[in-house]
Amino acid sequence: MTVEGTAQRKNARSSSKRTTAKKAAPAKKASPAKARTTGPTEQAEQDQLVQLLTPEGERVEHPDYAIDLSPEELRGLYRDMVLTRKFDAEATTLQRQGELGLWASLLGQEAAQIGSGRALRDDDYVFPTYREHGVAWCRGVDPTNLLGMFRGVNHGGWDPNSNNFHLYTIVIGSQTLHATGYAMGVQKDGADSAVIAYFGDGASSQGDVAESFTFSAVYNAPVVFFCQNNQWAISEPTEKQTRVPLYQRARGYGFPGVRVDGNDVLACLAVTKAALERARTGQGPMLIEAFTYRMGAHTTSDDPTRYRADEERAAWEAKDPIRRLKAYLEAEGMVDDAYLASIEEESEALGKRVRDAVRAMPDPDHMAIFENVYADGHALVDEERAQFAAYQASFADADAVAEGN
Repeated sequence: MTVEGTAQRKNARSSSKRTTAKKAAPAKKASPAKARTTGPTEQAEQDQLVQLLTPEGERVEHPDYAIDLSPEELRGLYRDMVLTRKFDAEATTLQRQGELGLWASLLGQEAAQIGSGRALRDDDYVFPTYREHGVAWCRGVDPTNLLGMFRGVNHGGWDPNSNNFHLYTIVIGSQTLHATGYAMGVQKDGADSAVIAYFGDGASSQGDVAESFTFSAVYNAPVVFFCQNNQWAISEPTEKQTRVPLYQRARGYGFPGVRVDGNDVLACLAVTKAALERARTGQGPMLIEAFTYRMGAHTTSDDPTRYRADEERAAWEAKDPIRRLKAYLEAEGMVDDAYLASIEEESEALGKRVRDAVRAMPDPDHMAIFENVYADGHALVDEERAQFAAYQASFADADAVAEGN
């Protein structure tokens, strides 16, 4: 585990002891963030959005969720988001330079991931998708370990049981079933830990998610479903996937759902902490819809300019999660120029470490894809292997001809 990872794990344990998510007396109401669409149903539901920090960085209260964090913890959340964004940007650049085969950016979703990740206890178990780089950071997974799979040199890169953080799941929605089954096992073991499953708005249309909702409700499993609604399932907008807000789907399965401002790290922390505690105390599952936005492409193989307008991104840039927390910290005198400069320096050092680590990795074995498909081999796989080998050799032949000329 790296120095950064170890420090973050200590912060996570400390945060678990010192922070609370509890009922609070009604106070100044947060102004709800505007949805991407202007349909009547979606617009009406914005009043239900849990928000503790406005896009302008103003601290507000919510009648059902409150959280009391020290200046050190608040600065820690800012550091988490800045470093996670830096790592993500480096990974995107490395893919563009041919060092990675693919990358799924989390740009814009840092608050949802860091807030929920810091709500976890060490003994809770996480089932991620392939975009939870911020949650991985909170669980102490070395950032460089995330990149081996995207370079094609390993099948994950870390031991899930070392950090209670499962390997990335590429199959859409299947991890919710894994999380539900694991939570049912936790329940039978009599443990008081909780399980959290991450998925996106697109995955909410999968049958796996519906089945996991059914089983978790019937068996009262201690699992929290954390949906990052980033508005787009690749090129398909949310309103083409559902006629009701996603969090309301939980009601039909018999457990509560809540929509939180996914660009508000404080609200994500408070709501997730409350949901996890609810699960631990035998009250069953809960669905959290983090209403956020995917600022970049779905993956580096996607071009979002083909299906969404620049004005939409510009509107969400005004709700940037890092900028709003920074504004709050500056207004409250919790950070100064020296602190911000130290975070920037740490960010640059992390970026260099990531670049060096990836470039030191071996090149992927192009033929490894054909191994371990069948235990005893298969004629069709053998034929495909030979065809692919000939295809790869053709590039070397072409290079040799070019050099001869």
